[in-house]
Amino acid sequence: MKKIYLDYAATAPTDPEVSKAMEPYLFDKFGNASSIHAFGQEAKKGLEDSREILASFLGAKPEEIVFTSGGTESDNYAIKGVASALEKKGNHIITSAIEHHAVSESCKFLEKRGFKITYVGVDKYGLVSPEDIKKAITDKTILISVMHANNEIGTIQPIAEIGKIAREKEIYFHADAVQTVGHIPVNVTELNVDLLSLSAHKFYGPKGVGALYIRKGTRLEPLLHGGDQERNRRASTQNTPGIVGLGKAIELCREKMKAETEFQMRLRDKLIKEIPERIPEVILNGHPQIRLPNNVNFSIKYIEGESILLSMDMLGVAISTGSACTSSSLEPSHVLLAIGLSHEVSHGSARITLGRWTKEEDVDTLIVSLAKVVEKLRAMSPLYEKK
Repeated sequence: MKKIYLDYAATAPTDPEVSKAMEPYLFDKFGNASSIHAFGQEAKKGLEDSREILASFLGAKPEEIVFTSGGTESDNYAIKGVASALEKKGNHIITSAIEHHAVSESCKFLEKRGFKITYVGVDKYGLVSPEDIKKAITDKTILISVMHANNEIGTIQPIAEIGKIAREKEIYFHADAVQTVGHIPVNVTELNVDLLSLSAHKFYGPKGVGALYIRKGTRLEPLLHGGDQERNRRASTQNTPGIVGLGKAIELCREKMKAETEFQMRLRDKLIKEIPERIPEVILNGHPQIRLPNNVNFSIKYIEGESILLSMDMLGVAISTGSACTSSSLEPSHVLLAIGLSHEVSHGSARITLGRWTKEEDVDTLIVSLAKVVEKLRAMSPLYEKK
């Protein structure tokens, strides 16, 4: 049975060219990048080359890039780091109701320590209103954190407009760009961000490595303490092979992004058109146009998302019900509840995300298989019978 992977938002396979670029740093150029001997300096060059590649891609300066273990650490560092640095100035943080748990749980952690958090709601498409952000600002606000695009429903947020408001009010602005870097243009100057998180495994790099962009002059306390790596901003021996892989992955994204985006948008729009034609009573979640090129999320009424996922997996097709970080939870998605769906409808979600190796025939197989699975599951559903 041919296996089809359509869960690229959870993780992407490492590009073979990335693995090839990493290999010398696992064996021949294995030195600690902090060491001053030749082995260390050889490793350091690979690390700094990747820093320059990533900075150029983001429109940043190399010294504004701090390498981390991934998106979760970067989000934690941005939020807790600003909170620690500015707690004497203010204790209020604004975020959205649909953030990744790396952001929302960091905010809840701070709430227990006396910080005030405002969770701004979204409309039915999952869009945050810049005006709502503006209204939530107080004289104690020290940080605004809104994701660039949602990992579950794919809606792209008006980050540049929110950033402009933050800049006018002299408030730091952080964006979780884990789902966008490598897939759509991300320029830190155009987006008006002070802090931006990313993770290599979302754009065909290795797992366990990411970065936080920190605009020059932004005050934040380190999350990890120890050595003086990353200009004293992130202690720990750098993951040089991973960082080299991240740099190579970004280099490949720069080359391939335009063609990949066009192809994925065509397949995405095919899914958005044909699935409702074949399956009655489905709801497209997220904005119909202002969304990631590779993301489709449907709520399929009268059946459970987990049943859909398992049935599709038995047919060799991998999709998800939402964020991989919460896939074991029985609770409905906080994102789907935030856009106004009921608990019952939220439980029937299916997320399909495309990637570099997705073929058109994979999408065709998905459409046919999903229609069969839904028909079979609804035939056994007491909810569907009542209808």
